[in-house]
Amino acid sequence: MSRVPITDPLTATGETARFFEASNQFRGRVPNSARVWGHIPHVAKFQLLAGIGLQREGGGGMLSCRIKEMAVLKTSHVNGCAY
Repeated sequence: MSRVPITDPLTATGETARFFEASNQFRGRVPNSARVWGHIPHVAKFQLLAGIGLQREGGGGMLSCRIKEMAVLKTSHVNGCAY
């Protein structure tokens, strides 16, 4: 059970719905992390832009997306995340 309830993109309205639409446009999906950020959409929209820049290639970084995703997965594994 999560500590913060996960917002359902299908029932979201207003700023939260617009944030989910932007997340889907940039990422191609609305991950659970974005569903939690949906509780504070006025802050989440800034996190979305910063996160996309850090996770994708071409944002000024030197690492490929593949290496970045491997680091995310390994960190999650080490921390015992369920997924």
